[in-house]
Amino acid sequence: MKKVLFCFAVTSLLFACKQPEPRKPVSYRSGTFIKESVQRNKNIVQDEEKLIQNLIKNDSAHHYYQSDLGFWYKYDVAVTTDSLLPKKGDIVKLDFEIYDINKQLIYSKEETAPKLYAVDKQEIMVGLRHAVKLMHKGETVSFIFPSHMAYGYLGDKEKIGTNVPLICKVTLNDIKPE
Repeated sequence: MKKVLFCFAVTSLLFACKQPEPRKPVSYRSGTFIKESVQRNKNIVQDEEKLIQNLIKNDSAHHYYQSDLGFWYKYDVAVTTDSLLPKKGDIVKLDFEIYDINKQLIYSKEETAPKLYAVDKQEIMVGLRHAVKLMHKGETVSFIFPSHMAYGYLGDKEKIGTNVPLICKVTLNDIKPE
């Protein structure tokens, strides 16, 4: 009888002791929000690309260049005699105006004031950060930035709204090497 009770107790213990089961999440996400967000951003980029290409097509008087980073530019005043380009740490003096894609002035030179910028060491609009490094002293260049290279989905919280592609007319007045 003791043997039967012992066997019964051991068998009961074996069945009673299961592996602990991991807790299931209370809720789970399907990932549709991320997928929808990605698609929405792709649509915004496509729409802006069409606007920019249309602007370039309608300006047959100028030749536009496309940067590897996804913005376009044209030279209003080109300097071919100087080979010095700004590099990280250089201090540049800029004048610039900001327009919307319909060429309506948003910020004038007076509002942006002559700006001193330490290349790659200060915060400035993403597009301008890269654009300045393409310019020579004395040049004036008009850059067309898609919204993700400008102020993106936040805008500047003053005059520039969300997802607004911009045209920046920039004059590089001086370069002081680091």
